[in-house]
Amino acid sequence: MNKFIISLCVVVCQFYNASGQKRPDALFHTTAATSNQTIKPLKNGISFLAIGDFGRHGAYTQKEVAREMGVVAEILGIDFVVSVGDNFYPNGVQSTQDYQWISSFESIYTHHALHEPWYVALGNHDYAGNAQAQLDYSQISRRWEMPARYFEKLIEIDNGKFLQLLVLDTNPFIDKYQQNKEKYTGIEKQNTKKQLRWLEQKLANKNPEIVWKIVVGHHPLYSGGKRKTSKETLDIEAVFEPILEKHQVDAYITGHEHDLQVIQKPNKKLIQFLSGAGSELREAGTTEGTLFADSVPGFMAFSLNDKQLDVYVIEAKTNTYQVIYSQTLTK
Repeated sequence: MNKFIISLCVVVCQFYNASGQKRPDALFHTTAATSNQTIKPLKNGISFLAIGDFGRHGAYTQKEVAREMGVVAEILGIDFVVSVGDNFYPNGVQSTQDYQWISSFESIYTHHALHEPWYVALGNHDYAGNAQAQLDYSQISRRWEMPARYFEKLIEIDNGKFLQLLVLDTNPFIDKYQQNKEKYTGIEKQNTKKQLRWLEQKLANKNPEIVWKIVVGHHPLYSGGKRKTSKETLDIEAVFEPILEKHQVDAYITGHEHDLQVIQKPNKKLIQFLSGAGSELREAGTTEGTLFADSVPGFMAFSLNDKQLDVYVIEAKTNTYQVIYSQTLTK
């Protein structure tokens, strides 16, 4: 068996600092990826990257992550990028002419391989500004795509087989945002019941040509990080996990926590990929079902065809990248 394919036996790896004490952000994973691991696109498939919590005028590690995203994007020949939200800190953008579009996006993600569609979710910091401006920027940009606050993309993989990508707006489901309407502009106007009906309707599509179902949202269902036991995490899990499990969703891609995590709860089909390490970092941690967690600058890469989905968790290091975890899902 390929050493990078996830085994059924979970191996727990604890890492220690120079003083001999266990790091609080110790890695938990099921495969030991090494720096010489080859990233490669699957034959007859498509590839994409996932990034989140990034827009800080290039500060912290945003530029380093962007650089290695470009390198990996070229290797995989990516078809698109997924942003899980918190696209602009600290308070979103004010208009389509806001300088943050230049300083935090256009002048940062410059590699030609990153000039593919970006399918973008809204985060809580985006609601602190003019969220509508991010939708409107879709009419200006060749790559920024946010046609609505939640939307579907049916992406052909090969020979009439499709990936169903559903991008959610999880922000209106958070009580504390609803109670702070002055900060989170327009959030009270969002109809959560309507969005849930839409989600159920889309996931109920039984078209046999849809071979993968992936859902994107800013807020995680599970976390071992800062918000491990917070009300917002528990509430998002309570609302969305039953729906995603019911409809046999393959993966949930998320952010909000400023780290990299992979979590699959026991006896659940759904696996969560948390890619929130696009800029400023926070300490990571573990929870029930943690397969991997670390607080390093980075992103995730996905390559899939109609039979297989390869996932790479990638750390952006000095002038290079390293695959620090990988996993393969099969149909």
